[in-house]
Amino acid sequence: MKNTATAYWLIPAEPARSFFEKTIIDLARQYNAPVFEPHMTIHVGSDRVEADEVIAKTVSGCRLVQAKVLKVCQSGEFIKTLFVQFALDRKLQQLNQLIRHVAQDSSDYQLKPHLSLLYKKMSILPRRQLAHSITLPFSEVTFESIRAVRCISPTRNRADVEAWRVVAARTLSG
Repeated sequence: MKNTATAYWLIPAEPARSFFEKTIIDLARQYNAPVFEPHMTIHVGSDRVEADEVIAKTVSGCRLVQAKVLKVCQSGEFIKTLFVQFALDRKLQQLNQLIRHVAQDSSDYQLKPHLSLLYKKMSILPRRQLAHSITLPFSEVTFESIRAVRCISPTRNRADVEAWRVVAARTLSG
C-alpha cells in the first residue's frame, strides 16, 4: 500500500529555472524518464495538514533564498539518480524547521538540499559518466517561490512522479 505525503519545494528563479527545465526535459527524452518541475525539496511530511495555510505562514516575511552549488552528483536512489547538491546553510535549515513547526509535523525528513535532474534506475557507470558530463553555468541559484505538492511516499517510479499534484503555491518576497 502506498502512502501520500506533502512535499514542500523551493522553485528556482530565472535563469537557473530555464536551464534546469531544459536539462530535465533533455535527460528525460534521452533516458525515457519522467519530466518534472525543477525544485529543491525543503521538507516532506504528512498530507493531513492544510498546505496552503502552512505555506502562507511560512512565506510571511520570507525573502528569496540563495543556495550555493557544490557539485553534480549521482546515486542509486530513484529520486536522486542525477542531482545538483547544494550547501546546507542556516537559512535552508530555518526554512525546514519553520515548515515542520507550522505543519506540526514530526516526520523524520532529513534536509539534504539538492535539485534532481533525472529520475531513472540506472547502473553506476552510466550514472557516473552522466554526472561528470553536466556543467553548470552558475555557482549559486536563487529560489523565488515555494510549492506544496501531494505525492506518493516514497516515490519509486515514473507513475509515482506523474501522480504528483501541486496543492498550494506562493511567491517569496524579493
